[in-house]
Amino acid sequence: MKISKQEVEHVAKLARLELAEGETDKLIDQLSNILTYVETLNGLDTKGVAPTSHVLDIKNVMRDDVSRPSLSQEQALANAPEKAAGHYKVPKIIE
Repeated sequence: MKISKQEVEHVAKLARLELAEGETDKLIDQLSNILTYVETLNGLDTKGVAPTSHVLDIKNVMRDDVSRPSLSQEQALANAPEKAAGHYKVPKIIE
């Protein structure tokens, strides 16, 4: 499927992209190739194929959440440059 220069310029405007003349010509070819490939995929028989969000099976690879001892408040604040009322004291950055 051939895409026109006006269509490429319209898409670039929607995406707020500034394209040089050479880029426009290059994008015409690239987008035309992509649309041709999609047309080929649309011609495939996908009846009986369940829709999936991923091609491969996905499983959770995170470890189990296990409670364990952590630093005390005093230990956590031991190297703080400034502290107040049991918290880190940092410079105000909001006006």
